[in-house]
Amino acid sequence: MLVYPWVVGEVLNAATVVGSDRSGPQRFRTEPVAAVRDSITRVLHAHAAIAAVGFVAVDFCDGCLLYDFGAAAMRLIDLDNYRPGPFTLSEDRLAGSTSYMAPEEFQRGAIIDERTNVFSLGRTIHHLLDSVDGWRGTPAQSDVAVRATYPDPDARHPSVAELGRAWAATVQASTQTRERRIVPASSNGGWWDAE
Repeated sequence: MLVYPWVVGEVLNAATVVGSDRSGPQRFRTEPVAAVRDSITRVLHAHAAIAAVGFVAVDFCDGCLLYDFGAAAMRLIDLDNYRPGPFTLSEDRLAGSTSYMAPEEFQRGAIIDERTNVFSLGRTIHHLLDSVDGWRGTPAQSDVAVRATYPDPDARHPSVAELGRAWAATVQASTQTRERRIVPASSNGGWWDAE
């Protein structure tokens, strides 16, 4: 069992049960694009650190995203189903939100590894940058998310760290008016974006 500290925020799960509050995802779509990019970067940093110690996410989806609108800060919750990886799927499917699950998560005997997590993180990028008015990111950011969600694991970014580097390059390119640089760091998979 994991015990999390109490933090302020709203869950960004769009597929909540009937009658529950869905204002969080709708409100997040009005956040400045820079805050959304920072939130995505934070999610990728966390998963690069998790992958660096040999764990694979199972059941990561928008229900794990808690956003504090007052502080413009993304927090991750409900991360209790991570396994040492890679591993072979011994069931007919893994637990999880089907819209965030890679095709291999529905195939008994498939290898579940970082490329599987790359898929769910690509879906997260799509979820956070998409809105009723259309895509809020750059074409390069769309390309990163599309590659992350290719059906064939071999065609995706080969690791969470590589996805993070590709994402950081798009953030750097889209914020040329501010001075930003990529700073190497071994603790987070070898990358992070720093002011």
